[in-house]
Amino acid sequence: MTPKELGYYFPAEFYKHRATWLSWPHKEASWPGKIDTIYKPYAQFIKELTKGERVCINVADETLKQFAISQLEKQAVDLSKVDFFMNPTNDAWCRDHGPAFLINPTAEQKKVIVDWGFNAWGDKYPPYDLDDVIPTRIGKELDIPVFHPGIVMEGGSVEFNGKGTLLTSTCCLLNENRNPHLNQAQIEQFLIDYYGVEHILWVGEGIVGDDTDGHIDDTVRFVNEDTVVTVVEENKSDENYQLLQDNLKQLKTMRLQDGKQLNIVELPMPDAVVYEDTRLPASYANFYIANKSVIVPTYRCKNDEKALEILQQYFPDREVVGIDSTDIIWGLGSFHCLSQQEPEI
Repeated sequence: MTPKELGYYFPAEFYKHRATWLSWPHKEASWPGKIDTIYKPYAQFIKELTKGERVCINVADETLKQFAISQLEKQAVDLSKVDFFMNPTNDAWCRDHGPAFLINPTAEQKKVIVDWGFNAWGDKYPPYDLDDVIPTRIGKELDIPVFHPGIVMEGGSVEFNGKGTLLTSTCCLLNENRNPHLNQAQIEQFLIDYYGVEHILWVGEGIVGDDTDGHIDDTVRFVNEDTVVTVVEENKSDENYQLLQDNLKQLKTMRLQDGKQLNIVELPMPDAVVYEDTRLPASYANFYIANKSVIVPTYRCKNDEKALEILQQYFPDREVVGIDSTDIIWGLGSFHCLSQQEPEI
């Protein structure tokens, strides 16, 4: 039977967490010439997380664990809130290779894991064999049952309101480098069966520079059960302007699982972040909703404060915190891409 048939569903990110899962960054090719600069903001991110939940970090071995501890100590992280797991990874993007935790509060077994296939965003960055088995390894360590749908899916490509609606993008999930043997209706059925949802909404595009082929977590995010924030580009000459306007038009026609219209909040884009002639996928939408805070990537530009102020309006019970992601984004992702929540149950 599928998780949905057994009554399991993937909670919204704003549902209470037991922990946040991370995979410690170690692949220099992901931050060429820059990896040493990311550990400070990464440790700041962890420090913020530990204020409200545990942090579980995958590391390859004791050497990497001790290096991680040294970096966390520099930022005065409360190490009593941090657990290390000896799970070697190819890369750091735990949103995409980490476990998808589903819950059923009425079942004897209240939590399960879905282990989707992972192929490094269309076989772009081999090898990825270590990343692909992370959910099953964690399932064994936590003694949680693991489901294997048998298709490729990434956590950053899907967004949830926790009441039956899932948001995603055609540019990613229908890309032939993921599941070329499946059509849209078949992919929707997998989403329904293995995320425990009922209603699928599709936008078209991702932002320029996004090597994931358009993950939704860079463009549109649920901030509560019926409200999304969506990034818009104010500069009409910017290459993101039209594609984000197209997404906005699509969102305005959408309805939730109960037939209600989406509440749509526009979030500005930061100034273009360019490094070594490469346009990076900088977006304020790549925030992470933790128990006590909402951690937002910032980029040393005029819209940083504006984005934080907009988001704070929709999280009255959490502190919206900006952390400089200018160096982290050189890896083509930020705080949401790096993390995966484990719900409390």
